[in-house]
Amino acid sequence: MVNYVLASAARTQAAAMIQELEAARPGAAERLAHGALAELRTWSELTVLEVEENLTEQGCSVAGAYDFGPPPHLSVAKSASRARRDFTALHELGHHLQKNTLALMEPFATQPDGGLLLEDAACDAFAAEILLPAPLVHQHLDTKGPTASAITQLWQASNASRMAVCVRAAQHLPAPGHILLLDPTGHLAFAASHGLPPLQRGSFQGDIAVIDRALAGSGHTRGLTQVRYRDGILGRELHTDTAPMDRYLVAVLVTDSAPWRSFTPPTPDTGPRSRDYICAACDEEYRSFAPACPSCRIPPCPDCGRCACPPRVTERLCPGCFTLHPPAMFSARSDRCRNCD
Repeated sequence: MVNYVLASAARTQAAAMIQELEAARPGAAERLAHGALAELRTWSELTVLEVEENLTEQGCSVAGAYDFGPPPHLSVAKSASRARRDFTALHELGHHLQKNTLALMEPFATQPDGGLLLEDAACDAFAAEILLPAPLVHQHLDTKGPTASAITQLWQASNASRMAVCVRAAQHLPAPGHILLLDPTGHLAFAASHGLPPLQRGSFQGDIAVIDRALAGSGHTRGLTQVRYRDGILGRELHTDTAPMDRYLVAVLVTDSAPWRSFTPPTPDTGPRSRDYICAACDEEYRSFAPACPSCRIPPCPDCGRCACPPRVTERLCPGCFTLHPPAMFSARSDRCRNCD
């Protein structure tokens, strides 16, 4: 439910952003649609910088960044294609509008995270709305929802980036799901989610069912698969349709009502599945959704609190209390700890 509300709120926020933009600069939306970077470079109140991709904001959903300044400036990765740079520039313009307009800040007050997720989702929706007007979208995406081939056709008919097309397609999903854009190695270049937890950009999805067949073959496949969330956790099974998009692969994944099938019953399960682990310290079996240790990639055991990293201090087991203690707890002439000796 939270993700449905967020998606709806993001589109409402994006519409308000476009209205604010047009009030301040009449005709700006149309000019931005024909060349976002070129238009933004004419704005005296903003500085546009093209930088290396590793210098852009890592927490953002695109390869770009926004800085208050003064003067305020947008950073866009220069290694990307022109269409992707325009999408990124519009996304960062969205941050600029929301951070400098009181009316656009008001919806953040009702968000549990202070509006962080809503702000970024609204930036994507704002950029996609400008680059892909409704008449063009409706011409290519069926009322039943998007197929992977239809998304590719929409991209070919527009000047928009693949990411912008994915965002617009996700707005038309008939059920909870994802639109994925994968590079030739199977890593996630971009994802637009609707009603399901978002996926991490750069995560490897190339060995999961359907996706692996698509990457190894023509790119056109259909079937059931599970996407990989944080720490290898697999989500619920989803109906999947894929198609090639130049050097990339686009995939549509939904829980039910798949547009490419006459009838699609809901898939089982309601959320991500945790992985099973065996604690290296206490030998207990456990399941965990907790973040993994950055060193050993194993989440901590809920019983003893340890991950799989070796302890920094060598410990000894006391035969009296059967407890692991650091060496300082043992005298030089005893195998029992000081509490038991």
